[in-house]
Amino acid sequence: MEQQCGQAGGAGGQGSLMGMLFPLAIFVVIFYFFIIRPQKKRQRTQDELLASLTRGDQIVTIGGFFATIREVKDDGLIVEVAEGVKVKILKTAVATRRGSAAQQKEAAPAGE
Repeated sequence: MEQQCGQAGGAGGQGSLMGMLFPLAIFVVIFYFFIIRPQKKRQRTQDELLASLTRGDQIVTIGGFFATIREVKDDGLIVEVAEGVKVKILKTAVATRRGSAAQQKEAAPAGE
C-alpha cells in the first residue's frame, strides 16, 4: 500500500515540475522580446551612428554639449564647442547627430 502511494506521489511531482517550468519559459521569452531585443537594436543604431561620423557633422554629446566635429581619430573626436574652443572627446560620448529639418526628413524614410 505504501509503495503505491509513493509511486503516485512521484508521478504527480513531475507534472507539477512541468507546470512550474512553463510559466518560467514564457517569462524568459517575454523578457527577451521586451528587454534584450530592443536594447540590441538601440546598440546597433548607436554603433552605425558612431561609424558614420565625419568632419563637419554637428553633434550633441551625452553631457548636452552642442559641437561640430573638426577631426575624427581612432579612439575619439576633436570637436569645437564654441568659436575657437576645441575639445577632445570619446566617440562614445556622442548622443545624437544634429542637422537641419530637411536633412532629418530625408534620412527618416531611408532609415525605416
